[in-house]
Amino acid sequence: MDLPEASFPEEQEPKERLAHPFQSLQELLDYVSGKSPVEEAAKEETGLAESLPFPFLAIVGQREMKLALLLGLINPNVGGILLIGPRGTAKTTAVRSLLDILPQVQCSNCYYGCLPEDIAEGGIDAVCPDCAKKFGEGQSLTSEDRVRLVELPLNAKLEDVVGGIDERAQTHERMRIRRGILARADQNLLYIDEVNLLPDHLIDVTLDAAAQGSYTVRRGLVSATYRSRFVLIGSMNPEEGRLRPQILDRFGLRVIVRGLENSKERLEAYKRVQLHLSNPRRMIAQYKDEMAVACDEIQSARERLPQVELPDQLARPAIELIQKTGIDSLRAEITWFEAARAHAAADGRTKIVLDDLKAVASMALRLRRSQFMTDYFTNQQNEENEINDLIKNMKSRAKKPPSGKAHKS
Repeated sequence: MDLPEASFPEEQEPKERLAHPFQSLQELLDYVSGKSPVEEAAKEETGLAESLPFPFLAIVGQREMKLALLLGLINPNVGGILLIGPRGTAKTTAVRSLLDILPQVQCSNCYYGCLPEDIAEGGIDAVCPDCAKKFGEGQSLTSEDRVRLVELPLNAKLEDVVGGIDERAQTHERMRIRRGILARADQNLLYIDEVNLLPDHLIDVTLDAAAQGSYTVRRGLVSATYRSRFVLIGSMNPEEGRLRPQILDRFGLRVIVRGLENSKERLEAYKRVQLHLSNPRRMIAQYKDEMAVACDEIQSARERLPQVELPDQLARPAIELIQKTGIDSLRAEITWFEAARAHAAADGRTKIVLDDLKAVASMALRLRRSQFMTDYFTNQQNEENEINDLIKNMKSRAKKPPSGKAHKS
């Protein structure tokens, strides 16, 4: 689904914005891509630190990157998103700008992350004393909250990532393990900037937790198991090093982020960045209505997603295409089909059509073929053929007793 090239007016007079009946996320992206913000005088600086991210829908161009991130919000089963490109192409900006359009989920109210599922699976002792008391009194252990963006810094220690002994647990007269970054990322987004520079041991535990959806921490005689159901988002500059094949395979959607080639888009990008630097509140206010629409669209698509189906008449030729490209990993079709389900849900449909598969095919299938494995299997097959030929030509050397003569003891 190719989006039309954005057009930007040379001059735009301030005027009242009109309501727009968006039918899909694609229409919303089309609309805001050509909308220039209106400048306004900056307010007095208060000196307080605030989170004022660049509006997601104000990012110029980069349609595939924005679409991939939206699909990840709608359907976490796409298996994560990897943004690959040179520095200065808005990769990190795009991820951090998701804050204002994140959907709602049921989150734990407990410091230790206790959930009703813990009691259902392990009994009342599986939660902390405070949550056990609340559960006995009929109080809810969760509340609706917005999905959060949790970042894993490159200088994080293993204990920061998985968790360690918590001194606060001494007030309960028993030792507990505090939640680490992976546990806090449950049902949220986990973002790793410059993922190719993250130490191997941190990458390994992160990938294992993401694949299993939970992980166990043991510190002496104390242990705890936490859920880690998150959407993994990574960004990297290939100039600074490659990703191990094992890591690359764990990212479902792969987006190649290039610099803007259109000079008008580059100028518009500069104007928007300059306005955000000088007056971030005004910049955010310019896109407030569109961001609210996007948030509602994402929430509706998430609720519609369980009903979206993939007809076999589309799945079979899609799998044949994957086989023809020489892709071995089954994650290729899993990611492709799950992304197509999210795309259909975003368009308000419960059945995938061919256009859904085409719209997300490149993101799901690129960077999955391995020349090393192709050469390895070719050499291995040559060896197998040689062994089989030798077996066929092998003759018995056992001597047969002379015919007609009795055997003497």
